[in-house]
Amino acid sequence: MTIDAPEAATEGAQSAEYDAIIVGGGFAGMYMLHQMRQLGFTSHVIEAGSDVGGTWYWNRYPGARCDIESLSYQYSFDDSIQREWNWSERYATQPEILEYARFVADKLDLRSGMQFDTRVTAAHYDDATNRWDVETDQGDRYSGRFLIAGTGCLSVPRLPDYEGLDAFEGDWYHTGDWPHEGVDFTGKRVGVVGTGSSGIQSIPVIAEQADSVTVFQRTPNFSIPAHNAPLTQEQRDENKQVFQEMRREMETAAPARAGGAMQIPKAFDLTDEERQQRYEQLWDMGGVAFLTSCADLLVNKQANDTAASFVREKIHELVTDPKVAELLSPHDHPLGAKRICVDTGYYDTFNQENVSLVDLHAAPIEAITAKGIRTADAEYEFDAIVFATGFDAMTGALLAMDIRGRDGVSLNDVWAEGPRTYLGLQVVGFPNLFTITGPGSPSVLSNMLISIEQHVDWISDCLEYMRERDLGTIEATPEAQDAWVQHVNDIGDATLFPQANSWYVGANIPGKPRVFMPYVAGVGPYRQKCDEIAAAGYEGFELAKEAATV
Repeated sequence: MTIDAPEAATEGAQSAEYDAIIVGGGFAGMYMLHQMRQLGFTSHVIEAGSDVGGTWYWNRYPGARCDIESLSYQYSFDDSIQREWNWSERYATQPEILEYARFVADKLDLRSGMQFDTRVTAAHYDDATNRWDVETDQGDRYSGRFLIAGTGCLSVPRLPDYEGLDAFEGDWYHTGDWPHEGVDFTGKRVGVVGTGSSGIQSIPVIAEQADSVTVFQRTPNFSIPAHNAPLTQEQRDENKQVFQEMRREMETAAPARAGGAMQIPKAFDLTDEERQQRYEQLWDMGGVAFLTSCADLLVNKQANDTAASFVREKIHELVTDPKVAELLSPHDHPLGAKRICVDTGYYDTFNQENVSLVDLHAAPIEAITAKGIRTADAEYEFDAIVFATGFDAMTGALLAMDIRGRDGVSLNDVWAEGPRTYLGLQVVGFPNLFTITGPGSPSVLSNMLISIEQHVDWISDCLEYMRERDLGTIEATPEAQDAWVQHVNDIGDATLFPQANSWYVGANIPGKPRVFMPYVAGVGPYRQKCDEIAAAGYEGFELAKEAATV
């Protein structure tokens, strides 16, 4: 199937053929482009933003930071990059991460292979030519043997469908699509809807400026203090020396999110005093490493309860009003079953006189009004509203592109009951389509830079393997995909993750099928499985010679 020719070509529109068309200019697309060049494949990156950076180009909300430590959140494929770059803080801010992406793009001359301010609107597989026909919102038409989606797991902002939003007379914003010039909240009455990661990061910063901040919370989330601090030159220099060794350890760990391999006790192998001491130690350390306090926190509910109770006690210590503290204390999901947050002064913010909390469970939002927000029991007036309501995670960007495979079958139809992939890399019926950190891979449960590099390397090796054998197409088999989906589900069901209404299962999007999307066994076992499949001649994939062009 081919894309119908447009009635009139857009002025300045482009048309070209490539070995690979790469969608997305974030960390995945950048490294994929570099690898294609190294291997001598022609390629072209299409990016919606005006520069590289992906997630870190768009997410410019106040307080935006990575929840992985800076010294680990960087490329490892070229050691000169990490040796030349110096992070300023333990947890880098959005501007610094974006500057890092720009530094890499400059160093490797990546922008010359990228097209910015352009969105892919359609990507259709042509059964006759075994090529992907791609169309953009600029009227461009490209053809590629391979279509590689580096579209990101958290790149499609989710705006709630509240009645009356258009009638609001003030300004409103979404944390995932923040004005690049920034926003000054000085002297304003601000409403913030949402207490996920972006809300938890932005609320303390907004409260420093605004006259008043009213936080609308549907579900409280567990958050661990970052204990952020400037990095010393000694810390940076030491990390440069051991970085590659540490990265290799992270790549084989299970799981790798917290970094490194370590011997971790189970919760009830410790005495109550030892367990409390360990929780205190990890709390003082800060960050997502708290989930490594005990080895069984995400598989044993009783073990998880001990850690969750510890964090709730900390919230009550930090928040002076007991009623507010209790509202901020999660009871509806296990610790870590939703993405655990990392904060700087979040709970302390609710001790400020200009900050208040509204419980949406007790009084849901009914509408946005001309003056503000109306709940079931009150109306609040604001000068500005911030929606920290998250993303259509994992699948949103892929399903927005009108991807059609063999016989014109739509990816949206194939995934109507939830995403199904083989290894998170390919989908049955969509030859030569690769999804970097797609559903069914560790992705959001890992350090994303580790998972991105592993997927890009695997795809690069695969394309080189095909070229050496004069192979034209690669496609996952139904049997392999079914077995992998079952494996992902079985592993997920053995944990506490399914007990939470999280974006891991699409619960934040009305009507989205409830499917646990990431692979929870960790990047180490996952990498080993991918390597074994490749070594066996890409077991579970059907590889075919190039068909004759008609």
